[in-house]
Amino acid sequence: MVIEWLKIRVAPDRREQYIQKDEEIWTTALSTYPGFLGKQVWINPNQQDEVVLVIQWESREAWKRVSVQHIEETERLFSQAMGDAVYSIIEEREYQVRKFPQIQT
Repeated sequence: MVIEWLKIRVAPDRREQYIQKDEEIWTTALSTYPGFLGKQVWINPNQQDEVVLVIQWESREAWKRVSVQHIEETERLFSQAMGDAVYSIIEEREYQVRKFPQIQT
């Protein structure tokens, strides 16, 4: 499994709108791709302008199959839905989930 990890900066008074629109638009769009396993939204109670998105993919190949055109169109719809709200990705990371077989004793 591969994790796409994004830290977003958004105006504190628009954070809830960002989370709702992200679910409606981005999560819905990504869920149409084979290999999309799910998504979590993390909020920091001490940092009101921060949202972390943790997207789980079956593999890096599945994640990278998302077309640039689809990303651009989805971002256009998302930006339109957010109106004048200012938001930006301030950090991006990629992780691999390692699982080890459990040893029976």
